[in-house]
Amino acid sequence: MAAYSGRGLHGQTVEAIAAMIFGGEFKEGDALDVVALQERLGVSSTALREAMKVLTAKGLIGARPKLGTHVRPRADWNLLDGDVIRWKFAGRPDPGFLHDLHELRSIVEPSVARLAARRRTPRQLEELEQALERMAAADDPVQADLDFHRALLAAGGNELLVRMDVVMGAGLAGRDRLVHASSGSDDPVPSHLAVLEAIRRGDAGAAEAAMRDLLAKAWRDVEGLL
Repeated sequence: MAAYSGRGLHGQTVEAIAAMIFGGEFKEGDALDVVALQERLGVSSTALREAMKVLTAKGLIGARPKLGTHVRPRADWNLLDGDVIRWKFAGRPDPGFLHDLHELRSIVEPSVARLAARRRTPRQLEELEQALERMAAADDPVQADLDFHRALLAAGGNELLVRMDVVMGAGLAGRDRLVHASSGSDDPVPSHLAVLEAIRRGDAGAAEAAMRDLLAKAWRDVEGLL
């Protein structure tokens, strides 16, 4: 499911209720007093109703007889939704979720790097190089890292793998912000450069191995936080 793009009062209402859920104020199974929420947020019934529709579509809330409007079990949440991932990182750090994200990346990205070494176009190689240059400049390391990994997915030449950006992009952004905020991570450029150089040479095995090394380093950075 695509990330939510709502703005204005409607979007603010969605974000506010999501923050209550992921911040732990409302837990799984808790009832939501719609009237009290409307008064607390100072929004119209229409704005609140539309916000509830968005959160329902993402699996966070539901409505049932006797239960009324309530927070659905975590098993029902659309964890492959970019907004849901973003909200999880905005709430309390979840070691289990960080580990699951690392496992997902470890399954996908080394294979993508192997494909990219075989399939990348000159333009895609240029995009990887430009992302690495921005990473080295350190003006916005989180965005540069995202740009590199998005370019890598595109260079893999598989349309379905490109769509993994909805999950991994949001997860990587959240993970990067946690790590960079701690000021305890090493320079990310050398590990990314090793992947880029292998892709530039067309060495699929080296690209896969370099990506595994990069992910191992990324996980050590996260372990330092946990």
